[in-house]
Amino acid sequence: MKIILIIFGFISLFLGIIGVFLPVMPTTPFILLAAACFARSSDKFHQMLLNNKYFGDIVRNYEKGLGISRRIKMRALFLLWFSLIFSSVISGSAAVFMILTAVGAGVSFYLLRLPTLHD
Repeated sequence: MKIILIIFGFISLFLGIIGVFLPVMPTTPFILLAAACFARSSDKFHQMLLNNKYFGDIVRNYEKGLGISRRIKMRALFLLWFSLIFSSVISGSAAVFMILTAVGAGVSFYLLRLPTLHD
């Protein structure tokens, strides 16, 4: 099971890094998912992520229960809904629209319930 979590952690980390450069791809949720996978599978990789110059603060603040900044929350919500609406329009399917709306509502609810870090 540990090897699966490590692989999933690196996939999530890779997607988070891509999210830094692609405006429609959120970074923070993938980095936090990678941290959760590494925390349960490899202390070495978890520490690597905690000590990372770019992502370490996000992970440490989240793990300490301090939350994520308002700017990151708003950006994540904007990009989430932008990509879901764009995907719905491209698909043209009512079923896809309903599924994406449900997923978007769930993710939005989760993000809004996270504590907001006051910088």
